[in-house]
Parts: sequence; C-alpha cells; structure tokens
Amino acid sequence: MTTVDELLALGDDALIAAQRLAEWTTRAPELEEDVALANIALDLLGQARMLLSYAADLERAGLEGAGRDEDALAYLRGEREFRNAQLTELPRGDFADALVRMLFFAAYQRELYAELAAGPDERLAAIAGKASKEVAYHVDHAIMWTLRLGDGTDESHRRAQAAVDRLWPYTFELFEDRPHLREAWLAAVEPVLAEATLDRPEDGRFRPTGGRKGVHTEHMGYLLAEMQSLHRAHPGASW
Repeated sequence: MTTVDELLALGDDALIAAQRLAEWTTRAPELEEDVALANIALDLLGQARMLLSYAADLERAGLEGAGRDEDALAYLRGEREFRNAQLTELPRGDFADALVRMLFFAAYQRELYAELAAGPDERLAAIAGKASKEVAYHVDHAIMWTLRLGDGTDESHRRAQAAVDRLWPYTFELFEDRPHLREAWLAAVEPVLAEATLDRPEDGRFRPTGGRKGVHTEHMGYLLAEMQSLHRAHPGASW
C-alpha cells in the first residue's frame, strides 16, 4: 500500500526541482530556452500537485497524519518535514548546472515513473503514466544541451564537467529506496557523458544523504523561505 511518506518523497522531489528550475525564468541564455525551462518547471509543478494531492487525500481519509491539504503540504511544512533528495535543492548555479542536474534527475524520474506506471496502485500508476510523457521530453532536452555544452567550446566543456563532478555524488541518494533502478539510469546517462566528451566521475565515498529523512543542505531553508513567503504572509487567502 502506498504511504504518505512515499508520496511526499515523490512530490517533494518534483516540487523543489520545479522551484529551482523556475529560478531560470528571464535568466536563460536565449529566449527559446527561457520558455523551455519555464515549461519544464510547470511540468514538474503539475507532477508535484498530483502527488501531494494524493498524499493529502490519504491524510484526510484518516489513514495517516493530520489531514492537511495540498497547499498546506507545499507551503506550511518546515524544512525537516520535506522528503526531497538533496540533489533537487542545491543552488541554481550556472546554466551547465541546470542542464546536467536535469539530465541526472529526469533520467531517474523516467525509470521511476515507468516502474510506478506498471504498479498495483491505480491512482499512482495514472499519475506516473502522465508524468512519463513529460519526463521523456525533459530527458531529451537535457541530453541535447549536455552534448552541446560538453562538446562545445573549451569554456562550455569546463563548466559542464564541473557540473558533472559537483552533482554526481548527490545522485546516489535518488536510489536509496530503489537501488535496482540505478543500473538502468547509468545505462542511460553514461553514453551521454561519453558522447559529450565528459568524464564520468568515480564513485567515491562522498555520497550526501538524509533528504528522505528531512536532513537537508544549508540551501533548503532559503529556498523554502522564498517559496512559502506569500502563502505564510496571507494564511487562508483565496482568489
């Protein structure tokens, strides 16, 4: 049976990733990319809404928790209550950071949603089936830009490699609950890095973890302060 904590982990990943990606609005290197990143952020936000709504419904049904609604789950939880992987909350960084992170995260989501879409929970399977179509585009978009940056100028290659090296250790946390998905993820990611002339980092001992248990980086509090400020300033407000 699907639990609230499982849904929060899925929904929080998408919500926090959407928030970080939305920070690129008006900051992308070209207008077309500005629109593309905003649309991908909206896709992730839509996934978050469906998943957090499901979690809220379970709570209201009295199965778990205090019966919070979707907005309360997004805007009224504290930092230690969020269950997203730390990869999603890291600072925006430069453009290479954004696209390499998208590659790593979207490739993970693709494997995850494919499994959930075939699972026994009909509501979760429907959410995953819809999200899978969106994530397929996210992966393609990230691959295109990773190749373009990695095999581009000396400067773009340097920045892309730095992003890969910086973000790689955070990918291990994605697979803590589903280690079997990492092999398929590697099979998707490694050829992209090779074609982009980017070195695949060694799997060192530095593997940040704790996000699934509410232990986050120092960046999470600042992200939540910005994301939640309007709702907290006007509790109960409606359009």
